[in-house]
Amino acid sequence: MIVSMAVAGAIVGAAAGGWANDRFGRRASLLAADVLFFAGAAVMASATGPAQLVAGRVLVGLGVGVASMTAPLYISEASPARIRGALVSTNGFLITGGQFLSYLINLAFTRAPGTWRWMLGVAGVPAVVQFALMLFLPESPRWLYRKGREGEAEAILRRIYTAEEEVAREMAELKESISSESETKATGLAAAMGNAAVRRALVAGVGLQVFQQLVGINTVMYYSPTIVQLAGFASNQTALALSLVTSGLNALGSVVSIFFIDRTGRRKLLVISLAGVVATLALLSAVFHQATSHSPLVGAAQTARFDASLTCPAYRSSLSSSSSSQAIWDCTRCLKAADCGFCAGQQKLFPGACLVANSTSKDACAIHGGGGSSSWYTRGCPSRYGWLAMAGLALYIAFFSPGMGTVPWIVNSEIYPLRYRGVCGGAAATANWAANLAVAQSFLSLTEAVGPAWTFLVFGAMSVLALGFVLLCVPETKGLPIEEVEKMLLKRRFSLRFWKAPAAAAQERPDGGKEEGV
Repeated sequence: MIVSMAVAGAIVGAAAGGWANDRFGRRASLLAADVLFFAGAAVMASATGPAQLVAGRVLVGLGVGVASMTAPLYISEASPARIRGALVSTNGFLITGGQFLSYLINLAFTRAPGTWRWMLGVAGVPAVVQFALMLFLPESPRWLYRKGREGEAEAILRRIYTAEEEVAREMAELKESISSESETKATGLAAAMGNAAVRRALVAGVGLQVFQQLVGINTVMYYSPTIVQLAGFASNQTALALSLVTSGLNALGSVVSIFFIDRTGRRKLLVISLAGVVATLALLSAVFHQATSHSPLVGAAQTARFDASLTCPAYRSSLSSSSSSQAIWDCTRCLKAADCGFCAGQQKLFPGACLVANSTSKDACAIHGGGGSSSWYTRGCPSRYGWLAMAGLALYIAFFSPGMGTVPWIVNSEIYPLRYRGVCGGAAATANWAANLAVAQSFLSLTEAVGPAWTFLVFGAMSVLALGFVLLCVPETKGLPIEEVEKMLLKRRFSLRFWKAPAAAAQERPDGGKEEGV
């Protein structure tokens, strides 16, 4: 509950953030998110019980939800079209890079008095820093223009663009966009669904956000130590150290996105990303299937070396009922039995002992192995395929991060008409967090019910569906001014030929010249 309440708070925060963005502006919404995040960190650091921790997590979640949809939107609206994708990708890199740094910072706090209070409380420091720096940044020029503050919007655009004709073009496009919206005063989600362009944008935006979670990324990020143990690494320290690799690769993938997003385009990066995700999930499924079907046997002699009270009850029953059933007992069956663990000797793939899963058995396993050469397994079994599983996880992250990791947020920051940008962006972010919660909550139950091999196969099937969705429903927005995206959606000129850039179009400048567009 403590972990999940932050995600639940983010669902509410993302939904409320859409309304707050349209009502109070992007800058004010980010400032409010910082206040919520700092308050949550302070509440958690001073917690005297679980209830206060839950309350702090809710506050943090609210701040994360608001910021998750506001930051990409703010960056997108305050960026020149030619580098808009790279700047929104930079936001993704700083998030994933921050996650990696948080692992290292928390590692340092493990030796400090009051370890977890420091870990949770120090999270308030970035919120304070961002709040202070945001005071020096301007509001989104597009939001200002829509609120009738044309002079302020033009002044900010002059700080973004150096050429006078670029400022004039942006002002003209904003004027045209606002004029087309003047026919209706409604700005809610229901009104947005009445607009054909917005409906297509919502299908693309919400679909991308949901599929981002359904391909399983946050199960890897949340449960990477558990997955490492499922691959056959018994040590908690080893599992945590290897999970740093996945976090680091996630950050590195965001850097790749920064360099390629405005060169290759959104759709091509998504297709390459998802193709790699499908292949790596198939690899992971095959590796875990092999590891499960070739796990070490349970040896009666090895188990008998321990005190009889430590023997797994289900295994003891099988010995007393039938000698033939003993032969099919292996590590996988042992771990599936209620509250049982597997003690492997120095030769990890040789027969081991099936014992009750408690601290006494774990200590006995370590002593029996002679100075710690034995290993105690409760989640996964010893396997010669463990390092191949780690390679599969690394490749999964390497393919996911540059495409599906950052592009959904980029597309959602630029695909909606100005009037509906806040509410639609909030709806898409809410869908993302809701899918995040559903997948994170179901992962461990799914692995227990059908095993890790079938779990990764399910994620692979979802990735295939995501690939088809991208080809059919997601338009290319590379290089397009935000106001031009709506016109493109109305024409609905989507092509399955993702490897080809859209036909070049000439956009008129106010001075009569041409600017090459995509």
